[in-house]
Amino acid sequence: MPANTNAFRSKLPAFHRSLHRWYQTHGRRDLPWRNTRDPYAIYVSEIMLQQTQVKTVLERYYSPFLKRFPTLAALARASSQHVMKAWEGLGYYTRARNLHAAAQQCRGALPSTAEGLMGLPGIGRNTAHAIACFAFGAEVPVMEANVKRVLHRVFALKKADDKTLWEKARQLLDSKNPFDYNQAMMDIGAMVCTKRNPRCDVCPLAILCAGKASPALYPAAKRAKAVPMRKRVIVVIKDVKDCYYLVPRKTRFLGGLYGFMELEENAVAVLFAGKKHSLKYRLGQITQAYSHFTLHAQAYLLQVNAPLPSSFTLAQIEALPLSGADRKVVKLLENALIKA
Repeated sequence: MPANTNAFRSKLPAFHRSLHRWYQTHGRRDLPWRNTRDPYAIYVSEIMLQQTQVKTVLERYYSPFLKRFPTLAALARASSQHVMKAWEGLGYYTRARNLHAAAQQCRGALPSTAEGLMGLPGIGRNTAHAIACFAFGAEVPVMEANVKRVLHRVFALKKADDKTLWEKARQLLDSKNPFDYNQAMMDIGAMVCTKRNPRCDVCPLAILCAGKASPALYPAAKRAKAVPMRKRVIVVIKDVKDCYYLVPRKTRFLGGLYGFMELEENAVAVLFAGKKHSLKYRLGQITQAYSHFTLHAQAYLLQVNAPLPSSFTLAQIEALPLSGADRKVVKLLENALIKA
């Protein structure tokens, strides 16, 4: 259905009314970030919701993070270690590093425009539009993953690039009530126009939806990629003071988190061949799924007869930000110590 036709434009007011009524009755209006106009609180929610489900953010991370860092200035003053610890378990840790860097860059106040927000690390067009709309009332559309699917179906698009989708999003926008419109569109995608088994019979978008007869065709399915398996060995090094060696990771992936030594399988024999340390025992194995690979690792405990730099007691390790894999290794270590 061409979006520039008179027929399309004539239906937009009814489309907006239908969407608004649905949102008032069925929308997730009780979400805490929808009941504040604090730009910082909205900003935190938008960053957390990138790549993470609402339920996870709501139940485990949003309120504790804001309690620990109640303002942008408080976040800017915090240490990187404390920020990463508060983010521990939420994944995609680049988000936390960018959030911290942006707070330090802002000097206490977020930009109020989408253009200004896009100048901050970790903020793309969709996140900038969301913050600008929800915190500052900007008349701009949002286009997260669920909204993209809705747009594909409303306009019967099997495949569309972001430029096309942004144009479609702008054409549908209710500029008189952008807050409710954008929130409703996200909720429709999450609750009604779902990837599988969409509920077209109760969808308020039916008045304009060109794809409602065959929603499974839009967007065209993508071929699933096989997730590679990465085999490693994780070595827990214990020194003469009963402390364990961990260092902060410097790589982009998991950067800022502390971790045990991780090696290729074929490098372990060389490490264990030295005369100044002894392999006490195998701790066990762990599996950790990431977005782009699955880690399968054997964990070993290695005793060295000297003190080590960057070593911590188990109590101190508990306060460090760790990856999910390293946290599982700590659990193996604790179990081994109980049995010893």
